[in-house]
This record gives sequence, C-alpha cells and structure tokens, in this order.
Amino acid sequence: MDGLEFLSKIPSHVIPVAFFDPQYRGVLDKLAYGNEGKQRGQKRAAQMQMPEDVIGSFIRGIDRVLIPSGHLFLWVDKFHLCQGVGRWLEETNLDIVDLVTWDKGTFGMGYRTRRRGEYCIVLQREPRKAKGVWTAHDIPDVVREKITQKSHTHAKPVDLQGELLSAVSNEGDFVIDPAAGSFSVLTAAVNRGRTFLGCDLNG
Repeated sequence: MDGLEFLSKIPSHVIPVAFFDPQYRGVLDKLAYGNEGKQRGQKRAAQMQMPEDVIGSFIRGIDRVLIPSGHLFLWVDKFHLCQGVGRWLEETNLDIVDLVTWDKGTFGMGYRTRRRGEYCIVLQREPRKAKGVWTAHDIPDVVREKITQKSHTHAKPVDLQGELLSAVSNEGDFVIDPAAGSFSVLTAAVNRGRTFLGCDLNG
C-alpha cells in the first residue's frame, strides 16, 4: 500500500508514536558516485526515491495523526543532518526536541570520512513537554547496535527503536511506520507489546 494512502485512512490525533525513514538520494546525489548501481549499491540504486515534496507530504500526514505531544522519530543521513530538515516541517506542529546517533559498528562509503552512523531526529507534536511523556531516562544519545541479518538496504536497529518507542508509549498503544522498508519497527513494536500499523510499497 502507498504510505500516503495509509496515513489518510487513520483518524486525526490518535497515534502516540510514528517512525519515518524516507527513501532519499541525499548525499549520494551530491557526491555523484559514478559507479553506483554498476559495481556496487545496485539494490539501493534500484529503489524508488522520494522527492522532497513527497517527504513533506508524509510528515504533514504523520503530524495530523499524532496525538498532542506525540512523537515522530525521523531517520536521516549526515547530509540531511547538516543541511537541515526545516523545509520538511513546514505547515506542521512538529518541533525538534532531541537527536540520537546510531553507531552501526561498520564502515560505509565516503570519499573523505567513511560513514558509520545514521541519525534519528526526535520530533514532538505541540505542546512540547517531557515530564509525564518521555518516561525513560537511560537512553544514551549515541547507541551502537549492529545489524546481524541485513535483508534490506536500509535496515534499522530493532533494539534502539524499541527503547525509543517504549519511552513515549504504553503497552497496547499504536505505533506506525508508513514507509516500513525492512519492517524493523514492526519487530520492535511487537517485542515491546505495542500494536503496529504500517505499510511499504514492496510489502
């Protein structure tokens, strides 16, 4: 199912937690790796990419369904972290409240520094507040977690996502991911006793 269609079927202000890992080109286009899709990165190159306006539409859709003070965990690479994601948040009630760095424990690509991390921007729907909403106080802002069985080019850390969703929701609560990819959020939600709703164009 298309993720935007999925979001349109959810009533407003009923979801406490959402994850979103947009499929973007980002730094790969800027650095123009000439052999991508030929000698390496074939799976990544073959995936459908999200234009900036589509990413904005997803985030506005997520904003609509989040409860007041609900959270969106937004995955980005270092290019988008440096360039900023402010344009994606236009016409929403979302504020950036924190950042978690995922140390993959492996080296990625890079003509200068080799990429080893990804970044989870923590956004909260207004009104912003932590007391009584964010219940965990033992999550570090840099977390190392290796992906042991990588069946998807953008697999994400199950344990870290489980810690994050547990910090801002209760057992039985809904957790959504409208671009689920490897469905790592599904696994994280089930492991923590939450109810997962999500979809992906490929599954």
